[in-house]
Amino acid sequence: MPGYVIDAHTHAFPPDCLSDRAGYLARDFWFNHLYENPKAKLTTEVELLASMAETGIQRALVCGFPWRDPGLCREHNAWMADVCKQHPGKLDFLAIVKPDGPDAARDAEDALRSGAVGIGELNADAQEFDLTAPGSCLDLMEVCKAHRAAVMLHTSEPVGHVYPGKGTATPEKLHTWLRVFSDQPIVLAHWGGGLAFYELMPEVHEVTRNVAYDSAATTYLYRPEVFEKMAELVGHERVLFASDFPVLGQQRLLAQARERLGDRPWFDSLMAGNAERVYRLTGVPTW
Repeated sequence: MPGYVIDAHTHAFPPDCLSDRAGYLARDFWFNHLYENPKAKLTTEVELLASMAETGIQRALVCGFPWRDPGLCREHNAWMADVCKQHPGKLDFLAIVKPDGPDAARDAEDALRSGAVGIGELNADAQEFDLTAPGSCLDLMEVCKAHRAAVMLHTSEPVGHVYPGKGTATPEKLHTWLRVFSDQPIVLAHWGGGLAFYELMPEVHEVTRNVAYDSAATTYLYRPEVFEKMAELVGHERVLFASDFPVLGQQRLLAQARERLGDRPWFDSLMAGNAERVYRLTGVPTW
Protein backbone atom coordinates (compact mmCIF):
# COMPACT_ATOMS: atom_id res chain seq x y z
CA MET A 1 0.00 0.00 0.00
CA PRO A 2 1.65 3.27 -1.07
CA GLY A 3 2.45 5.57 1.82
CA TYR A 4 2.29 2.88 4.50
CA VAL A 5 5.21 3.25 6.93
CA ILE A 6 6.50 0.95 9.67
CA ASP A 7 9.13 2.36 12.00
CA ALA A 8 11.12 -0.77 12.79
CA HIS A 9 13.11 0.56 15.74
CA THR A 10 11.66 2.74 18.50
CA HIS A 11 11.85 2.76 22.28
CA ALA A 12 9.29 3.32 25.02
CA PHE A 13 9.49 2.79 28.76
CA PRO A 14 7.07 1.89 31.52
CA PRO A 15 5.81 4.95 33.41
CA ASP A 16 7.80 3.86 36.48
CA CYS A 17 11.04 4.52 34.60
CA LEU A 18 10.00 8.13 34.15
CA SER A 19 8.56 8.72 37.60
CA ASP A 20 11.45 6.98 39.38
CA ARG A 21 14.25 7.85 37.01
CA ALA A 22 16.79 8.18 39.82
CA GLY A 23 15.91 4.73 41.11
CA TYR A 24 16.49 3.13 37.72
CA LEU A 25 19.74 5.02 37.30
CA ALA A 26 20.94 3.23 40.41
CA ARG A 27 19.65 -0.17 39.25
CA ASP A 28 21.33 -0.42 35.85
CA PHE A 29 24.72 0.94 34.81
CA TRP A 30 23.84 1.29 31.10
CA PHE A 31 20.60 3.06 31.88
CA ASN A 32 22.66 5.40 34.05
CA HIS A 33 25.16 5.83 31.21
CA LEU A 34 22.44 6.91 28.78
CA TYR A 35 19.98 8.73 31.01
CA GLU A 36 21.96 10.35 33.79
CA ASN A 37 21.74 13.53 31.77
CA PRO A 38 18.24 14.87 32.56
CA LYS A 39 17.98 16.11 28.97
CA ALA A 40 18.12 12.56 27.63
CA LYS A 41 14.60 11.74 26.49
CA LEU A 42 12.52 9.05 28.17
CA THR A 43 9.06 8.41 26.79
CA THR A 44 6.14 6.04 27.17
CA GLU A 45 3.94 4.74 24.39
CA VAL A 46 1.83 7.92 24.66
CA GLU A 47 4.55 10.11 23.18
CA LEU A 48 5.40 7.49 20.56
CA LEU A 49 1.81 7.25 19.35
CA ALA A 50 1.55 11.04 19.26
CA SER A 51 4.68 11.28 17.12
CA MET A 52 3.38 8.59 14.79
CA ALA A 53 0.11 10.45 14.36
CA GLU A 54 1.94 13.70 13.66
CA THR A 55 4.33 12.22 11.09
CA GLY A 56 1.96 9.79 9.41
CA ILE A 57 3.70 6.60 10.50
CA GLN A 58 1.12 3.84 10.74
CA ARG A 59 2.96 1.21 12.77
CA ALA A 60 6.01 0.92 15.03
CA LEU A 61 8.12 -1.75 16.67
CA VAL A 62 8.95 -0.99 20.29
CA CYS A 63 12.31 -2.37 21.46
CA GLY A 64 13.08 -3.37 24.99
CA PHE A 65 15.92 -1.60 26.78
CA PRO A 66 19.02 -3.82 27.19
CA TRP A 67 18.75 -4.35 30.92
CA ARG A 68 21.50 -6.44 32.49
CA ASP A 69 19.13 -7.77 35.17
CA PRO A 70 16.78 -10.46 33.76
CA GLY A 71 14.14 -9.33 36.24
CA LEU A 72 14.06 -5.85 34.71
CA CYS A 73 13.89 -7.45 31.26
CA ARG A 74 10.81 -9.43 32.30
CA GLU A 75 9.13 -6.35 33.76
CA HIS A 76 9.73 -4.36 30.57
CA ASN A 77 8.49 -7.24 28.41
CA ALA A 78 5.28 -7.57 30.42
CA TRP A 79 4.60 -3.85 30.06
CA MET A 80 5.27 -3.87 26.31
CA ALA A 81 3.05 -6.91 25.82
CA ASP A 82 0.19 -5.16 27.61
CA VAL A 83 0.63 -1.91 25.70
CA CYS A 84 0.76 -3.63 22.32
CA LYS A 85 -2.40 -5.58 23.08
CA GLN A 86 -4.10 -2.23 23.62
CA HIS A 87 -2.95 -1.03 20.19
CA PRO A 88 -3.19 -4.01 17.81
CA GLY A 89 -1.90 -3.32 14.33
CA LYS A 90 -0.33 -0.11 15.61
CA LEU A 91 2.38 -1.22 18.01
CA ASP A 92 4.40 -4.44 18.18
CA PHE A 93 7.31 -5.24 20.45
CA LEU A 94 10.69 -6.90 20.51
CA ALA A 95 11.30 -8.58 23.84
CA ILE A 96 14.51 -8.01 25.74
CA VAL A 97 16.38 -10.97 27.23
CA LYS A 98 19.75 -11.32 28.96
CA PRO A 99 21.11 -13.44 26.10
CA ASP A 100 23.68 -15.44 28.04
CA GLY A 101 21.65 -15.77 31.23
CA PRO A 102 20.64 -19.16 32.65
CA ASP A 103 16.97 -18.42 31.96
CA ALA A 104 17.42 -16.87 28.52
CA ALA A 105 15.59 -19.65 26.69
CA ARG A 106 12.65 -19.67 29.07
CA ASP A 107 12.40 -15.86 29.06
CA ALA A 108 12.46 -15.76 25.27
CA GLU A 109 9.85 -18.49 25.03
CA ASP A 110 7.57 -16.67 27.46
CA ALA A 111 7.97 -13.35 25.66
CA LEU A 112 7.37 -14.77 22.19
CA ARG A 113 4.27 -16.58 23.41
CA SER A 114 3.02 -13.33 24.93
CA GLY A 115 3.13 -11.62 21.54
CA ALA A 116 6.69 -10.44 20.93
CA VAL A 117 7.55 -10.40 17.21
CA GLY A 118 11.26 -10.81 17.88
CA ILE A 119 14.05 -10.26 20.39
CA GLY A 120 16.05 -7.06 20.80
CA GLU A 121 17.69 -4.70 21.01
CA LEU A 122 20.44 -6.91 22.44
CA ASN A 123 23.50 -4.92 23.48
CA ALA A 124 26.79 -6.64 24.31
CA ASP A 125 28.19 -3.69 26.27
CA ALA A 126 25.04 -3.03 28.24
CA GLN A 127 24.28 -6.67 29.01
CA GLU A 128 27.89 -7.78 29.35
CA PHE A 129 27.91 -10.69 26.94
CA ASP A 130 30.74 -11.47 24.55
CA LEU A 131 30.07 -11.29 20.81
CA THR A 132 33.29 -13.21 20.22
CA ALA A 133 31.89 -16.12 22.27
CA PRO A 134 28.55 -16.67 20.50
CA GLY A 135 28.05 -20.06 22.10
CA SER A 136 26.96 -18.27 25.26
CA CYS A 137 23.80 -17.19 23.42
CA LEU A 138 23.01 -20.60 21.95
CA ASP A 139 20.02 -21.40 24.19
CA LEU A 140 18.34 -18.11 23.32
CA MET A 141 19.00 -18.50 19.62
CA GLU A 142 17.63 -22.04 19.54
CA VAL A 143 14.31 -20.74 20.84
CA CYS A 144 14.29 -17.95 18.28
CA LYS A 145 15.07 -20.44 15.53
CA ALA A 146 12.16 -22.63 16.58
CA HIS A 147 9.82 -19.63 16.46
CA ARG A 148 11.40 -18.20 13.30
CA ALA A 149 11.85 -15.01 15.30
CA ALA A 150 14.32 -12.33 14.24
CA VAL A 151 16.91 -11.01 16.68
CA MET A 152 18.07 -7.40 16.65
CA LEU A 153 21.57 -6.43 17.77
CA HIS A 154 22.97 -3.04 18.68
CA THR A 155 26.04 -2.24 16.57
CA SER A 156 28.90 0.25 16.81
CA GLU A 157 30.99 2.10 14.26
CA PRO A 158 34.73 1.53 14.82
CA VAL A 159 35.48 5.08 13.70
CA GLY A 160 33.72 8.43 13.97
CA HIS A 161 32.61 10.51 16.90
CA VAL A 162 32.13 9.16 20.40
CA TYR A 163 28.68 9.41 21.99
CA PRO A 164 26.83 7.91 24.96
CA GLY A 165 25.74 4.39 24.13
CA LYS A 166 28.04 3.87 21.14
CA GLY A 167 29.63 0.77 22.63
CA THR A 168 32.08 -1.67 21.08
CA ALA A 169 29.90 -3.99 18.94
CA THR A 170 32.08 -3.41 15.90
CA PRO A 171 32.02 -5.31 12.58
CA GLU A 172 34.73 -7.86 13.35
CA LYS A 173 32.94 -8.91 16.56
CA LEU A 174 29.58 -9.01 14.81
CA HIS A 175 31.05 -11.19 12.09
CA THR A 176 32.28 -13.69 14.68
CA TRP A 177 28.83 -13.86 16.28
CA LEU A 178 27.00 -14.09 12.97
CA ARG A 179 29.10 -17.00 11.75
CA VAL A 180 27.39 -19.24 14.31
CA PHE A 181 23.86 -18.03 13.51
CA SER A 182 24.10 -17.37 9.78
CA ASP A 183 20.96 -19.40 9.03
CA GLN A 184 18.75 -17.26 11.29
CA PRO A 185 17.13 -13.86 10.64
CA ILE A 186 19.18 -11.12 12.29
CA VAL A 187 18.66 -7.36 12.20
CA LEU A 188 21.68 -5.14 12.78
CA ALA A 189 20.66 -1.75 14.13
CA HIS A 190 22.30 1.52 13.09
CA TRP A 191 23.28 0.20 9.65
CA GLY A 192 25.42 -2.55 11.18
CA GLY A 193 28.30 -0.32 12.22
CA GLY A 194 29.71 -0.53 8.69
CA LEU A 195 29.63 -4.31 8.34
CA ALA A 196 27.69 -3.99 5.09
CA PHE A 197 30.77 -2.75 3.26
CA TYR A 198 32.50 -6.06 3.90
CA GLU A 199 29.64 -7.93 2.27
CA LEU A 200 31.50 -7.19 -0.94
CA MET A 201 33.75 -10.01 0.25
CA PRO A 202 32.06 -13.32 -0.73
CA GLU A 203 33.00 -15.06 2.52
CA VAL A 204 31.41 -12.28 4.56
CA HIS A 205 28.25 -12.22 2.45
CA GLU A 206 27.89 -15.94 3.01
CA VAL A 207 27.71 -15.27 6.77
CA THR A 208 25.43 -12.23 6.50
CA ARG A 209 22.98 -13.49 3.87
CA ASN A 210 20.12 -13.54 6.42
CA VAL A 211 20.99 -10.16 7.93
CA ALA A 212 18.86 -7.05 7.50
CA TYR A 213 20.05 -3.56 8.38
CA ASP A 214 17.91 -0.91 10.04
CA SER A 215 18.35 2.83 9.64
CA ALA A 216 18.05 3.75 13.34
CA ALA A 217 20.04 6.86 14.30
CA THR A 218 20.75 7.80 10.66
CA THR A 219 20.28 11.52 11.21
CA TYR A 220 22.87 11.44 14.01
CA LEU A 221 25.45 9.24 12.30
CA TYR A 222 25.35 9.50 8.50
CA ARG A 223 24.68 11.71 5.52
CA PRO A 224 21.27 11.12 3.89
CA GLU A 225 22.75 9.23 0.94
CA VAL A 226 23.41 6.29 3.23
CA PHE A 227 19.99 4.95 2.16
CA GLU A 228 20.98 4.67 -1.50
CA LYS A 229 24.45 3.36 -0.74
CA MET A 230 23.19 0.65 1.58
CA ALA A 231 20.48 -0.43 -0.83
CA GLU A 232 23.15 -0.75 -3.50
CA LEU A 233 25.56 -2.65 -1.22
CA VAL A 234 23.22 -5.26 0.26
CA GLY A 235 19.99 -4.97 -1.71
CA HIS A 236 16.98 -2.81 -0.94
CA GLU A 237 15.08 -5.85 0.35
CA ARG A 238 17.45 -6.01 3.33
CA VAL A 239 16.99 -2.42 4.54
CA LEU A 240 14.41 -1.47 7.17
CA PHE A 241 13.22 2.06 7.81
CA ALA A 242 13.79 2.83 11.50
CA SER A 243 14.20 6.02 13.52
CA ASP A 244 15.42 5.13 17.05
CA PHE A 245 12.68 7.33 18.54
CA PRO A 246 12.82 9.10 21.00
CA VAL A 247 16.62 9.34 20.79
CA LEU A 248 15.91 10.95 17.44
CA GLY A 249 12.67 12.27 16.02
CA GLN A 250 10.73 10.47 13.31
CA GLN A 251 9.84 13.43 11.11
CA ARG A 252 13.32 14.38 9.87
CA LEU A 253 14.28 10.83 8.89
CA LEU A 254 10.96 10.20 7.19
CA ALA A 255 11.41 13.37 5.14
CA GLN A 256 14.95 12.35 4.17
CA ALA A 257 13.85 8.88 3.09
CA ARG A 258 11.04 10.25 0.97
CA GLU A 259 13.29 12.86 -0.62
CA ARG A 260 16.07 10.40 -1.42
CA LEU A 261 14.07 7.32 -2.37
CA GLY A 262 10.45 8.30 -2.98
CA ASP A 263 10.66 7.66 -6.72
CA ARG A 264 12.20 4.18 -6.43
CA PRO A 265 9.92 1.26 -7.34
CA TRP A 266 10.95 -0.54 -4.13
CA PHE A 267 10.39 2.46 -1.84
CA ASP A 268 7.24 1.10 -0.20
CA SER A 269 8.91 -2.21 0.55
CA LEU A 270 11.82 -0.48 2.27
CA MET A 271 9.44 1.68 4.29
CA ALA A 272 7.18 -1.17 5.44
CA GLY A 273 7.19 -4.41 3.46
CA ASN A 274 10.68 -5.48 4.49
CA ALA A 275 9.85 -5.07 8.19
CA GLU A 276 6.64 -7.01 7.67
CA ARG A 277 8.59 -9.89 6.15
CA VAL A 278 11.55 -9.93 8.55
CA TYR A 279 9.43 -9.72 11.70
CA ARG A 280 6.55 -11.75 10.24
CA LEU A 281 4.00 -9.09 11.11
CA THR A 282 0.30 -9.65 10.66
CA GLY A 283 -2.51 -7.23 10.06
CA VAL A 284 -0.66 -5.11 7.49
CA PRO A 285 -1.00 -4.98 3.70
CA THR A 286 0.39 -7.90 1.69
CA TRP A 287 3.36 -6.71 -0.38
